[in-house]
Amino acid sequence: MDISTIRNSLFLSILTLALSTSQVFSEPDTKITESLELQLIMQEMDKNMQIITHAISREDWEQVEKTAPLIANHPKPSMSEMKKVIAYMGKNMPKFKAYDIATHKAATQLEIAAESKEGGDVISTFSVLQNSCLACHQQFRKPFQQHFYSTLN
Repeated sequence: MDISTIRNSLFLSILTLALSTSQVFSEPDTKITESLELQLIMQEMDKNMQIITHAISREDWEQVEKTAPLIANHPKPSMSEMKKVIAYMGKNMPKFKAYDIATHKAATQLEIAAESKEGGDVISTFSVLQNSCLACHQQFRKPFQQHFYSTLN
C-alpha cells in the first residue's frame, strides 16, 4: 500500500469513528439549526403576496392572475419534514391543514377574480386570502417557531 492509500484509509476511519460517536452521545432534539423547508416556502409565499399587493395597487390584473397560482399551488415540504411537522402538530394537524386548504381556495379564487379584471372582486378576494394567512399565523407561527427554532434565538 502506498502512503496515499494509507492516509485516505486512516482519514475515513477517523471520520467514521467521529460520526458514530457523535450519534451515540448526542441527545435527541427536535430543535433544528437550519431553516425548515416550510419556512422557506412561507418566505416565498410572502414574496408572492407582496407582488400581488403591488400589482393590485397598479391594477395589474395580469400580474395578480399570474402570481396567485404560485400561492395556491405552493411547494410542499419533503416527507421527512412533514413527519416532523405532523408529530409536532398532533391533534392540531387537521386545523393546520384546513388553513392550507383555505389558502389554496382563496388564492385560486383570486386568480379567477383577476382574470375578470374586476378590481373590487380582486381586492375582496385578496382580503379573504390575507385573512386565511393571518388566522393560521396567529394560531401557529409563534409556537411553531419556539418549538423548532428556540436554539436559534
